[in-house]
Amino acid sequence: MANSSSPPPPSTPKYLEPRTLDRLRRLDVRARQVVDGFLTGQHRSPYHGFAVEFATHRSYAPGDDLRHIDWKVWSKTDRLYIKEYEEETNLQCTLVVDCSRSMKYGDAGGWSKFDHGATAAASLAYLLTQQQDAVGLVTFHQKIVKQLPPSAHPMHLKQLLHELEHTEPDLRTDVADVFPRLAQQLRKRGIIVLVSDLFLPLDTFTQTLAQFRLRRHEVIVLHVMHADELRFPFDDLTLFRGLESDQQLQTEPRALRASYLEAVERFLAGVRKACASAGVDHVLLDTSQPLDAALASYLHFRQRARRR
Repeated sequence: MANSSSPPPPSTPKYLEPRTLDRLRRLDVRARQVVDGFLTGQHRSPYHGFAVEFATHRSYAPGDDLRHIDWKVWSKTDRLYIKEYEEETNLQCTLVVDCSRSMKYGDAGGWSKFDHGATAAASLAYLLTQQQDAVGLVTFHQKIVKQLPPSAHPMHLKQLLHELEHTEPDLRTDVADVFPRLAQQLRKRGIIVLVSDLFLPLDTFTQTLAQFRLRRHEVIVLHVMHADELRFPFDDLTLFRGLESDQQLQTEPRALRASYLEAVERFLAGVRKACASAGVDHVLLDTSQPLDAALASYLHFRQRARRR
C-alpha cells in the first residue's frame, strides 16, 4: 500500500486539539471523542468496512453481482472472475503499542507521545469493536509487557482501555526478541497496527515488517513523533538528556538545528522507504496536530485505495 497523504475527507468537522484531549483524563472518553469527531457530519460512516479483507477469486456464474467482477483480471485473461471477501466479523486486529521510556517525551506535566499513541490505539479499538471486529493489545519495551488476545466482546474493550490507561512508559526500546516472538504468536492472518516512535535500528524494523508480511498480516505503522522532534524549536542554551540512556549534552541549539533537521529527514525517509518496500501503510502522527483529523484522513485514504 502507498503512504497516506490524501487531504481530509469532505464535510470535515472541527477537530479536537491535543490540549483539549489532554483535559479528558479518562482514555475511554478520549477515544469516544476522537471517533465521534471524525464520524460527525457523515450520512453514514465512510469507515464502515475498515476491516473487509480480499480473500480470493472464483469464476463468474450467471446471477453474480457484476460490481464484484475483477475487470483487471478480465483485461489480461478475457475471462470473468468474481472477487470474494472475508466477512468483517472475521477480522482480527492487534494493536502493538510502544511503552518504552522515549514515549514519555512531551510537554511538562501534559500531553506526551505515549498519550497521543495510546489515544490513537484506543480510538481504533473503539471503532473496530463497534463493527464487531476482534481487537487485541500488545504493549512492549525490552519485552512484551502486556498481551490481550483479540476479542470483539464489549467487556474486552473496557479491559483493553484499562490496560492502556494504566501503562507507564519505562525502560529502553529493545525489540530484538520482542518482534520475532510476536510474529510467531500471531498466527491467524489479520491487521497489525504498530504504534511507536520507531527509535530502533532501521534494519531491525525492516526485518520485523518482513516477518509480519511473510505471515500475510496487513501492517499499519502509526509513527508518533513529538512536534519538538520534528521541528527542533529550541533557541536558548539547552541541556538535552537522553530518555533511554544516561547521556546529556548542553549546547547552543541554533548551531545544531540544520544538521539535526537533516538527520530527522533521513530517519523519516528511511522509515517511509522500509514501509513502502514491504507494502505497509506509514502514518506520521505529529503530537501537535489534531489526532481525529489524522485518523480521518488515513481512513478516508484507505477506503479510496480499496475501491481502486
